Amino acid sequence: MTTQLQKPPGKKNDRYNEIVEAFPPADRVFPTILTRQAERHRDRTLVIAGQTRWTYAETAAVAAASAQHLAEAGIVPGDRIAILASNRAEFLEVYLGCAWLGAIAVPINPASRGVQLEHIFRNSSPRLLVVEDIFRGNLDSMRDQSVLPSDFWTIDQNGISRDASSRAPSTAKSAPAPKPGDTVAILYTSGTTGPSKGVCCPQAQLFWWGIYSARHLGIREGDVLMTTLPIFHTNALNTFYQALLNGCTYVLEPKFSASGYWNTARQHRATVGYLLGAMATILLAQPETQDDTNHEMRVSLGGGVPGHLHEQFRRRFNVPLLDGYASTETNFVIATPVPADHPGSMGYLIDGAEAQIVDGNDTPLADGEAGELVLRPREPFSFATGYFNMPEKTVEAWRNLWFHSGDRVVREASGLYRFIDRMKDAIRRRGENVSSWEVETVLHAHPLIAACAVYPVPSELGEDEVAVAVQLKPDASLQALDVVKYCEGKMAYFAVPRYVRFISQMPLTENGKIKKVSLREAGITPDMWDREKSGYKLRR
Repeated sequence: MTTQLQKPPGKKNDRYNEIVEAFPPADRVFPTILTRQAERHRDRTLVIAGQTRWTYAETAAVAAASAQHLAEAGIVPGDRIAILASNRAEFLEVYLGCAWLGAIAVPINPASRGVQLEHIFRNSSPRLLVVEDIFRGNLDSMRDQSVLPSDFWTIDQNGISRDASSRAPSTAKSAPAPKPGDTVAILYTSGTTGPSKGVCCPQAQLFWWGIYSARHLGIREGDVLMTTLPIFHTNALNTFYQALLNGCTYVLEPKFSASGYWNTARQHRATVGYLLGAMATILLAQPETQDDTNHEMRVSLGGGVPGHLHEQFRRRFNVPLLDGYASTETNFVIATPVPADHPGSMGYLIDGAEAQIVDGNDTPLADGEAGELVLRPREPFSFATGYFNMPEKTVEAWRNLWFHSGDRVVREASGLYRFIDRMKDAIRRRGENVSSWEVETVLHAHPLIAACAVYPVPSELGEDEVAVAVQLKPDASLQALDVVKYCEGKMAYFAVPRYVRFISQMPLTENGKIKKVSLREAGITPDMWDREKSGYKLRR
């Protein structure tokens, strides 16, 4: 059944409704938003990235000039511009020019190599590549160089070097204004089960990212939003829109540093932070100092942070964490209140989207039953419009007019959503389904375990066996059998891991999430302890 639309408890939306009303549907495009906000907040600082600082008025000038440079290079609305660069002002400069002109930015993960890069270039067919000089070597890993565009711009210590284009120039003034449903960016997903898919993000989707995220975080005018997340992903990109729409300052740091995070927050007087996955765990693992609460941060995103760590984080750093559910294809559509009433849950559905929990035939399930979460928007173009040049994948994901998340979720009668597992991460052991999330939740409570990841490995009997990778806290000592004994009695016997592997550092994505695909692909490694070979018998 379709859920009752419910706002997160304790949220006051009047201020954000005023912003939405100030930008009617036709105005939810970047040039209109930036122009209007630049008129309102002219000399207020909007962007801080390294040594670069732009006021609202300067950002509008940068965007217009960047669009003009693109137009002079022959770029027209709808052309794709690939950007292969780190978190720096020049990345943002190119993106702003694309959004202003109506061209489409294609941010690329700087870790991409070889066939992955080839696929992105072949799929998106960019007319121009803007590449940071330190990443030019990435292109050499590609066997098929023919997929590269003929025009290159380079980012170095002096800024952007724009090569002359052989194509006839156009002018930004003659270009039609972008529409809310026009694609502003193609963001490539991880592609753990096949080639990565380019998510088509329309202009209005980024507007709604700025509204929904700011509402969940309780962002106020004048806040300083500091992110260390990579700007080629949606989180750091939409944080810019949060700042722009709410009269805030956007601080883009080069990367996450556990030892330097709070010093950087103090330096910028940051009031809102953005942490994902293991980042909060990593900060908690740092030695405690007298300065742990000496900062101005009022709240932080804490997506994917284990529930039992929320209160630890708040007590130590005096910062509550916001959890919820968002994806590149959708938006920040489910969120907890701040502080969370049920730490570790997904939270409650916003009033701008609809959701169902369905079985394998897309039949809605009753409250309390686990199934796939499917979503659809109520606001025009607040979700992505599909996968670029992948019509079959688009139809598959958006079948029956619902976006299929691939996440196994339970909705409780109260309207609270709880994440169970990724559908593809579900473990099937001897006829029983095992939730890796549920096993991880138990192990995260162990006082000596800093992080863990539960994943399937092949079984000699068919289906899967349960494996766990464990990262201990500094100077902690634990035996594999201790891990197994800790699990006993806290979960079904068939969910207790058979294999235990201790690792010094979890493999992480650029967003700070544990990269389970690396662990799964490694399979059964020589350093794994095998419970069955040890002779230990589980209690049932």
